[in-house]
Amino acid sequence: MDTTQSSTMKSAMKSAEEETACCAGEAPLSPPALAPGETDALAERLKALADPTRLRMLDLLAQQSAPLCVCEINEHFAQRQPTISHHLRILREAGLIDCEKRGVWAYYWATKDGSEWLSAVKGLR
Repeated sequence: MDTTQSSTMKSAMKSAEEETACCAGEAPLSPPALAPGETDALAERLKALADPTRLRMLDLLAQQSAPLCVCEINEHFAQRQPTISHHLRILREAGLIDCEKRGVWAYYWATKDGSEWLSAVKGLR
């Protein structure tokens, strides 16, 4: 192959590469709309809701007109009390439920955000 043929072949290959290059000549993309801090908070709430037991707990609490004592919550789940408390803590830390101590007992309820998130998740069905 002489020099002229080699140059012509290289030129043809370069043109073919340019035509198939990813995103060749397209306008630049906009950056993500969510800031890292926002995505961190969203991810934490999604993690809290990703567990079937916690999702059911939030559903139970969202249906109530008054706060439930932890002993009333325990009655609805097969897990033992320490596991139930662990799940409630995760939901509370995610801002999906809240509680107050009354003597030795803790009473829980779904927050406004918790009810809204539950509705959004149910809408995914």
